[in-house]
Amino acid sequence: MAKKAKTPSADPHAGKTPLVEMRDISIAFGGIKAVDHASCDLHAGEVVALLGHNGAGKSTLIKILSGAYTRDSGQIYVEGSEATITNPRQAKDYGIETIYQTLALADNVDAAANLYLGRELLTPWRTLDDSAMEAETRKVMGRLNPNFTRFKDPVKQLSGGQRQSVAIARAIHFNARILIMDEPTAALGPAETKQVGELTHQLKEEGIGIFLISHDIEDVFDLADRVVVMKNGAIVGSAQTGDVTKDEVLGMIILGKCPPGAIPGPGALAA
Repeated sequence: MAKKAKTPSADPHAGKTPLVEMRDISIAFGGIKAVDHASCDLHAGEVVALLGHNGAGKSTLIKILSGAYTRDSGQIYVEGSEATITNPRQAKDYGIETIYQTLALADNVDAAANLYLGRELLTPWRTLDDSAMEAETRKVMGRLNPNFTRFKDPVKQLSGGQRQSVAIARAIHFNARILIMDEPTAALGPAETKQVGELTHQLKEEGIGIFLISHDIEDVFDLADRVVVMKNGAIVGSAQTGDVTKDEVLGMIILGKCPPGAIPGPGALAA
């Protein structure tokens, strides 16, 4: 008997207002459309993996959300209200934080100094309030990664997983609701990759929505609730990770072919 083709599952967030929604986003560089009428959304407590080959448009789309690029057309909504995002400061005002692959940490100072970099706490005498910053850092790290104890060490002495913890703590301490994670496990070993996975699940439980950019398909299926695949600047399709196989997702990335368990987008290969 032929195996019945899988169809997309019911949307678990149906009827709920997305935490962030990008509608019909386009941007061109030198007349070439890097993102072409792309739409996707993200809900609270959800991890959405944004996938595609280099040049597919995923990083450009995310840079529009983070304020690094200004879109040519389209709208961005945060909790149902249209958002004006033309620079990173505006993105932060909407609770959007980005953790880049490089982490952008100051290697020669400790976790507290990195958490408050550029936003330092001062005493009444206008000197750095190191005690208050360390106390707040211990609170947020205790919530995020209770096993973290190296508060006095320069972050250059920390492991890759510990450095990720510091970068994530810096983002969520200032009330991030939407977190963009760019290749969070690149160059990490198995134990550190597991630690980042645990941090990600902790953030989900706290209701933070996460856009995950990763080339590691194993990572994607371990961490993401949903995948959105781009090719040539357009959305090929989206799917709950339970509705598609790894091979089917690779087919979406490489061929632009949308499987039965996915919802096709405008960039899907015509049947």
